[in-house]
Amino acid sequence: MSQVDLNSDLGESFGPYTIGNDPEMLKIISSANVACGFHGGDPLVMHRTLELARENGVGVGAHPGFNDLWGFGRRQIRVQDVGEIEKMLIYQVGAIQGMARACGVPLVHYKLHGALGNMACVDADLAMAAARAIEAVAPELIFVVLPGSELERAGESLGLKIAKEIFADRAYDDDGMLVPRGQPGAMIEDANEAASRVARFVEDGAIQSQSGKRIEVDIDTICVHGDNPSAVAMAAEVRKALTSAGIEIAPMAQRLN
Repeated sequence: MSQVDLNSDLGESFGPYTIGNDPEMLKIISSANVACGFHGGDPLVMHRTLELARENGVGVGAHPGFNDLWGFGRRQIRVQDVGEIEKMLIYQVGAIQGMARACGVPLVHYKLHGALGNMACVDADLAMAAARAIEAVAPELIFVVLPGSELERAGESLGLKIAKEIFADRAYDDDGMLVPRGQPGAMIEDANEAASRVARFVEDGAIQSQSGKRIEVDIDTICVHGDNPSAVAMAAEVRKALTSAGIEIAPMAQRLN
């Protein structure tokens, strides 16, 4: 039986503002990418999310992004010195390392959020800054990357353990990169469509672009975005489709060890 991890971006609420339905998502997924306070999350949300993950036996990872609560980390921010990004990422990882230790939860992986992740997929300098950040403070963490991206190349060049990720609710271009949000068809809204396509991708060992191009990839983990109003229903359908196809859902660490 083949294995795959199912992950979601969680802990993105802030103060009185609730983003997503984390308690229900944590009953479905096997790994949670927990916001570190810059694009979403705060100390109380982070602590609560980590405790819920522990109670549900879900693996947890750091999910750092741009310092952009107003834009939810989905606006591109340009800097002249990528060293700033490296230090910003180290800061965020340090925050979740401390909280995870306080909760008795092992930190397993590291995945960039939103615009920062998308930019680093195609910018070699930015990707290397992201890889250097985790190498500096937690080189044992699994580096979650888009297959074929600069992030994958940066992680491999530093000898980091890599998890290759595809998205259940996003469309791909012919280069295997995500179609930018806002473009027609970028988001897969229908839960049944998302579930059937992702099960097909895992069985086939390849993704399909919007134009129909087949792109062979290794698939270690699948993301369903947790901030989508239909996220819980979509995650449930994705899990059901995978298990019906004989694919076991397993936490990232188990999948890669």
